[in-house]
Amino acid sequence: MHSIKEILSDEFIGKQVTVHGWVYRTRSSGKIAFVVLRDSSGIVQSVANISTLGDEKFKVISSLGIESSVELQGTVKKDDRAITGYEIEVTGYKVYQRNESFPITKDKGEEFLLDNRHLWLRSQEFSAVLKVRSTVFKAFADFFYSEGYYQVQAPFMVSTATEGGTTLFKVPFFGSEVSLTQSAQFYLETMIFSLEKVFTISPSFRAEKSRTWRHLTEYWHGEAEVAWVDNSGMMDIEERMIHFIIRRVLEENLPELAILGRDAGDLRRWTEPFLRMTYSDLIKGAQETGMNIRYGDDLGSDEEKQIMIHYDRPVFVTHYPKELKTFYHRPDPENPGELLCHDLLAPEGYGEIIGGSERIWDPEQLKERMEEYKLNPEDYYWYMDLRKYGSVPHSGFGLGLDRAIMWICKLDNIKNAIPFPRTIRRTKP
Repeated sequence: MHSIKEILSDEFIGKQVTVHGWVYRTRSSGKIAFVVLRDSSGIVQSVANISTLGDEKFKVISSLGIESSVELQGTVKKDDRAITGYEIEVTGYKVYQRNESFPITKDKGEEFLLDNRHLWLRSQEFSAVLKVRSTVFKAFADFFYSEGYYQVQAPFMVSTATEGGTTLFKVPFFGSEVSLTQSAQFYLETMIFSLEKVFTISPSFRAEKSRTWRHLTEYWHGEAEVAWVDNSGMMDIEERMIHFIIRRVLEENLPELAILGRDAGDLRRWTEPFLRMTYSDLIKGAQETGMNIRYGDDLGSDEEKQIMIHYDRPVFVTHYPKELKTFYHRPDPENPGELLCHDLLAPEGYGEIIGGSERIWDPEQLKERMEEYKLNPEDYYWYMDLRKYGSVPHSGFGLGLDRAIMWICKLDNIKNAIPFPRTIRRTKP
């Protein structure tokens, strides 16, 4: 048994092979039928001849519908006219399931395709996205393993909010109530006191009533926390991590990038040093392009998109006003009105893919910030304890993996970066 990708080489010319797959498309011209077969590795044209198979077997194979599942036996031949430069001359076959019709056609709209996502995932374009996605997830983990980090896990059901309390999903829990996690950050912070450098890959949940092109209610988070590292050092780590991921995609996914229409040259440019600027300078630059924006304004998806069309590489934006970020970011000792934090904004209008900061490590300062946000320190007793017993400077970040994949693949909506998107209007399939 061979994969399709495996047999697409000169060393298989003239050899008998057996492949499994699904019918991608067919056409018949009298006594010859062309069946393009796909499997997870690629596609290949197969040629069925009535003189080889006989009338009855030829009639069956020439009438197979799209996504019929089959096993083909035949001889590999070189043919520059074929879609991949090689074809299989069919000598036999076995049909596992014969389809008369397939629901997915070119004239179907977005909602129909979302309702039938379980079938749309078979498309060549979505298969390409899924392969890039697999590469990105593995590269994220490989990078941190290569830098001596430990992978850890945090609970999904929590009693405290990492971000704003208005975006929590509440769920019943044996007569009480808990929330679905917004981030693993607080739990990762507990582990740096034993492991120093930790990371995780896990889902996060935000009950944001957003209907933008880059928001999901359930998304995949790549997060890390590190002891003894400041905000600038955290950005250094993140930049190396993004470079590592992009290089891995370039090594493993050039065919998929071509299918998606993503110019590999763009990705190569993003392995160069990123830009860094303060929030204040970013606002000034945006004003110079004619944007109606002021210092202190929050940057939503529309603002970031408008700003980032003017940059050809990722930009770290630092020192946001403290009113724009939540309580655990450390204020800049030289300018307490601004925070030692950063967002990484992706070019081409994609905007924020990473949020990170130096964390407050002084217990009194953390208590003051919690009071500003009207939070009860007793609810966060265990988080406060981290600052009481051997506290150290530390930093961390969260990468929206789905957003990063959307940017790398040059997709127009985050729903196309994840197999089964969950939004405020969609919980199926």
